[in-house]
Amino acid sequence: MPNGFAYLMLALWPLVTLVMFRRWPLERALIWSLLGAYLFLPPPPAAFDFPLMPPLTKDSLPSVATFFICLYHCGKARPLHALIPEGLVARALVVLFVLSPIATVATNTEEVFFGRIGLPGLGLKDMVALVLLQFILLIPFLLARAHLATAKGLRELVLAMAVGGLIYSLPMLIEVRLSPQLNIWVYGYFQHMFEQMIRQSGFRPIVFLYHGLWAALLLVMAIICALALAREADQRRRVLWLVAALYLGAVLVLAKSLGSLLYGIYLVPLALLLPTRLQVRIAGIMVLVAIAYPVLKGAGYVPVDWLLDKATAIDPDRAGSLRFRFDNEDILMERALEKPVFGWGSWGRNQIFDPVSGAILTVSDGRWIILIGIFGWVGYLAEFGLIALPVLALWARGAALAGSGAGLLVGPVALLLAINLIDMIPNATLTPLTWLFAGAVLGLAERVREVELHGTRHRSLGWKPLM
Repeated sequence: MPNGFAYLMLALWPLVTLVMFRRWPLERALIWSLLGAYLFLPPPPAAFDFPLMPPLTKDSLPSVATFFICLYHCGKARPLHALIPEGLVARALVVLFVLSPIATVATNTEEVFFGRIGLPGLGLKDMVALVLLQFILLIPFLLARAHLATAKGLRELVLAMAVGGLIYSLPMLIEVRLSPQLNIWVYGYFQHMFEQMIRQSGFRPIVFLYHGLWAALLLVMAIICALALAREADQRRRVLWLVAALYLGAVLVLAKSLGSLLYGIYLVPLALLLPTRLQVRIAGIMVLVAIAYPVLKGAGYVPVDWLLDKATAIDPDRAGSLRFRFDNEDILMERALEKPVFGWGSWGRNQIFDPVSGAILTVSDGRWIILIGIFGWVGYLAEFGLIALPVLALWARGAALAGSGAGLLVGPVALLLAINLIDMIPNATLTPLTWLFAGAVLGLAERVREVELHGTRHRSLGWKPLM
């Protein structure tokens, strides 16, 4: 169980956020209020659980605090409606994302039974809680689109991600050497299954995140951001950022996460060598593949047997884990197709239970199968669509992008969004950082379009966010 210090840290974070906004520029305060919370606050089960509210965790509580402080800090200069995306598709996806739980609850009022084990039907309190949860999840996206969609805002975000990765590498190295103990030492509990942090006669670091996979993906993001900064820096700083990326790569190897290591090997040459337009084009293809994955797998176009054979050649244990994921995906997808449009809703209704003991027999690893099971295809397309849309919008604006003043940062950021979406197929690695990058890139795409339509009004992406 979390100790008192864990709850104290959660309770104090809104005050820490307020201090950030009073001392730092808006962009930096917004980024670090969410990034700092993600890196250092205690993970679930540490949470404040109030009636009719989703649990306030290290993800949701900082988002709520930052939202209200931003509203107060910006005042009339940036009204509430400035948070809403400009395009019709983006607005439709936002509405679906936030409000589709209403339809989910309305179509799941009946109880569900597995033998003698029953699950309750959904009601008004579930509807309120789910809608609130969806809105809170989207807050970083909306704030980033409104306040980080400039050259300065994007640079602050990329810099914070690189610096955050460098800072976090130190406790990660401690856990590589001593085993994952920091969350126990600081907050009094271990947040996952310890045996999953043991790899190759060593340990995977987790620090204050949800799993070692999250920590390894953080390193990948930091490496790509460091390379992006190296590309636009002067000669002296370029060397420093390249050395930082090399160091983070060494830590990534020590993190013992094969998937993230492959992501890093794949992304590094793309981020370092390719021009921006080609980076965006590759990212666009990647997000289309990610969105199409459920359909491709259902139609038999995903080479499951080939992937298992390759995984077996590398590590039989990892192949067994991959087979377990594929098997559970098939079972859960069959369950989801009983309510394909709006899903089964909360309380684990999308899972399969033992009819005697009541134990859950299935495991939901990938974010995509979780979404389709809980919110149906509507919820899945809304969430994956909101993350993919910024990359696709940049791709569509390719001709204008080259002369828009976006610099050399937007291409690597698009690649990061794409690889995060790819990783949400085997894992549920959706974080506030994903939403920050997605919101900033969507805002940039909107402003590229504005440049394209009114080229004489703006010469670069350094203007103030459109209100």
